Amino acid sequence: MTIERSVRTWGLPFRIGTTSYIVPDDLLPNAAFLAPYVQDMQLVLFEVAGGPSNLPTAADVAALAALGRAHDLTYTVHLLHDLRLYDESGAPALALGKARQVIELTQPLRPQARVCHLDGRGVRGAEAASPALAAWQADTAAALSQVCGWAGDARRVAVENLEGYAPEFVTPVVARTQAGRCVDVGHLWLDGIDPLPHLVAARDRLAVAHLHGVTGAQASSPAHPARDHVSLAYVAPAQLDAVLRCLLDLRFGGVLTLEVFGEEDFWSSLTAVEAAVGRVV
Repeated sequence: MTIERSVRTWGLPFRIGTTSYIVPDDLLPNAAFLAPYVQDMQLVLFEVAGGPSNLPTAADVAALAALGRAHDLTYTVHLLHDLRLYDESGAPALALGKARQVIELTQPLRPQARVCHLDGRGVRGAEAASPALAAWQADTAAALSQVCGWAGDARRVAVENLEGYAPEFVTPVVARTQAGRCVDVGHLWLDGIDPLPHLVAARDRLAVAHLHGVTGAQASSPAHPARDHVSLAYVAPAQLDAVLRCLLDLRFGGVLTLEVFGEEDFWSSLTAVEAAVGRVV
């Protein structure tokens, strides 16, 4: 399946991107494949202890940077691990060292943003005024500030909301730092939450928005759980239009990442967004 034109013809004030897992290959072949169609590629990185890793070499990064310059393709980078200050043993967290490694490795790409999660598993259900939550917020803000320092441009460290957490869960931590935000619209849809107020609330720090479809959210069960990161063809046009209109009203100038995986979902998502642009712009 192909499309007749690229996102560069849509005249939007923000960049449209997708992930580095569209064709079943490594980072550079995905970038070469995507360059004619989108303006940004999110490097989704993984590293398994003693197992596989897709961390690029310095030569890979140089090749990605050259391809980007040649084709007006920028990059966002998703950090490896959820950020925390200390591991369970009280030692400095592995996540911080890995964040620094990825930031330094990908610095030649001049990323539009480094997207990260906060490790809030231990206080996910804590009361708002609990000492445990207050301590976690202070420690996690310290970890996030370190990452911002390594990145250089703090607003391009974009903290993402996760499904199953209150959408404001990360806000007190971000507010203690100069970090930016990544509002994941698909995660909010999965939890049955209207994303528009959260896009508006994050407007001054919004560097990235993630967009992906959701199936089965209204009728999910343990046997048939809801799924996200599927094609935007599953999203009602009115919902998609509302998000696009909101981003335009906010004069958003960052990256809108279609966070899907595989060619079929990529092409159908691109078609769905193109149709929304035609209705809204």
